[in-house]
Amino acid sequence: MKQTEEVKQAFEQRMDHTELMNCMRCGFCLPSCPTYVETGDNEAASPRGRIALMKGVVDGLIEPDEEVEKQLNLCLGCRACEPVCPSGVQYGHLLEEARDILEQHKQRPLHERALRRVVFHWLFPNHKRIRQTVSLLYLYQKTGLKTWVQKMKINQWLPKHLDEMQSILPNVPSPAEMKHRPAFLGAKQPVRKRVAFFSGCLMDTLFMSTNDATLTLLQLAGCEVVIPKTQGCCGALHGHSGEKEKAKELAKRNIAAFESLDVDAIVTNAGGCGAFLTEYQNLFQDEPKWRKRAEQFTGKIKDFSEILVECGFHKAVPLSMPEQMVTYQESCHLRNVMRISQAPRLLLESIDHVNVQELPENQYCCGSAGIYNIVQPELSMKILDRKMKQVQSLQPSLMVTANPGCLLQMRLGVKQAGLECDIRVEHLADVLLESVPQEMKNHGRGGENG
Repeated sequence: MKQTEEVKQAFEQRMDHTELMNCMRCGFCLPSCPTYVETGDNEAASPRGRIALMKGVVDGLIEPDEEVEKQLNLCLGCRACEPVCPSGVQYGHLLEEARDILEQHKQRPLHERALRRVVFHWLFPNHKRIRQTVSLLYLYQKTGLKTWVQKMKINQWLPKHLDEMQSILPNVPSPAEMKHRPAFLGAKQPVRKRVAFFSGCLMDTLFMSTNDATLTLLQLAGCEVVIPKTQGCCGALHGHSGEKEKAKELAKRNIAAFESLDVDAIVTNAGGCGAFLTEYQNLFQDEPKWRKRAEQFTGKIKDFSEILVECGFHKAVPLSMPEQMVTYQESCHLRNVMRISQAPRLLLESIDHVNVQELPENQYCCGSAGIYNIVQPELSMKILDRKMKQVQSLQPSLMVTANPGCLLQMRLGVKQAGLECDIRVEHLADVLLESVPQEMKNHGRGGENG
């Protein structure tokens, strides 16, 4: 009982009452919410319903019980409700605050506490440990262990969704490649901008080739690129999972790493990371000095597609690919939080010989949502099934996205549908670099050190 009262008090003290009241209960958010649609018009599984639950706890009308927590955790956090909300309710901020309150007062079993400690406090805040962990994947892929595990059917001991996820992981770079990363890259064209690159944690290890492609594209667009060594994980995973204090620690580290640089922009290539970076100031409501520093930091965050368009990359570089149909699956956070939708399409449409077709229900989440496909596999797969019906109706030969989670989720959907030989799924940066003439890729690397 005491714990319940503490949760109620925390809700009353910490939740934004004005934001809760801004929801007019109009229902415009309902058709845009995947969990509302997939659970059969369950009001509690909608943004409007979840806000009502939060407000009910604040007003003392609803107990903050397991059902409330279940509905909040069932949310993807895709924030598709925000662009369609006539009142401009910042639903994502309310959700993160509520989850943090519940997590700080939750009595988890010892094994769950240990797992969260390892993931949120030991692994992701330390880039060296992430490299070491991903290096184990490299050994798993390159030594024949993966083949042996499949031959002996040991992978069948894993939960089905985890076995499927490990099967579609990209080829991991070697430990040496991950360790020796550049700190500066010169432009390959006349200098148009000086930018800093947010390399991320998994993006600079598991998806390192995509980071390398992004850096090369920035160079070809006429950008000098600075890559601070002291940067780290963006903290999105922590912020979305009730680990706000750790997210603040990571945010402070990144703000300090970038704020002294004389650059035009801080560039990201992962929609989920970019969205969280643009909202760092919301972590520091009670720390005015850090809030001001965060606002200066977030004001410079841009997706790499924006920078390429601003530099006229798509006009200056003759992009070309073999004739094929291409479609673009939007990253929810890139679209709904960073409000970037046209730049990726403009870049794709500038590639000669490709027929870019709009994917039906493009605004609908793919079901990845960070680690949602791991912690909520059943609903995640239902959402993915809906997405794959739209993909199959279009039958593209290439699907492009701009977020690593979306990339893996769509590759999983393609594999489950038996379409691996028919549909490629690639990150926008990799597709653009693939379409650059080989002689331009090989022409001078520009200065670098690392």
